[in-house]
Amino acid sequence: MATATEYRNMSVDDLKKELIELRREQFNLRMQQGAGNMPKVHRFGAVRKDIARIKTVLTQKTETGS
Repeated sequence: MATATEYRNMSVDDLKKELIELRREQFNLRMQQGAGNMPKVHRFGAVRKDIARIKTVLTQKTETGS
């Protein structure tokens, strides 16, 4: 789990790649939950919050043009 400051220091392309990775992880967690195999329940919230952080930083970067 990274902080918003760490995400702000990343480029837009890196943020988009990280967002894709996190969405893939979120999907895999949902599949594990559906199969009844959930060893890392706490990851749901962490992944969801990281996705929100990245989307917020991406929005800020596109609004300011940096």
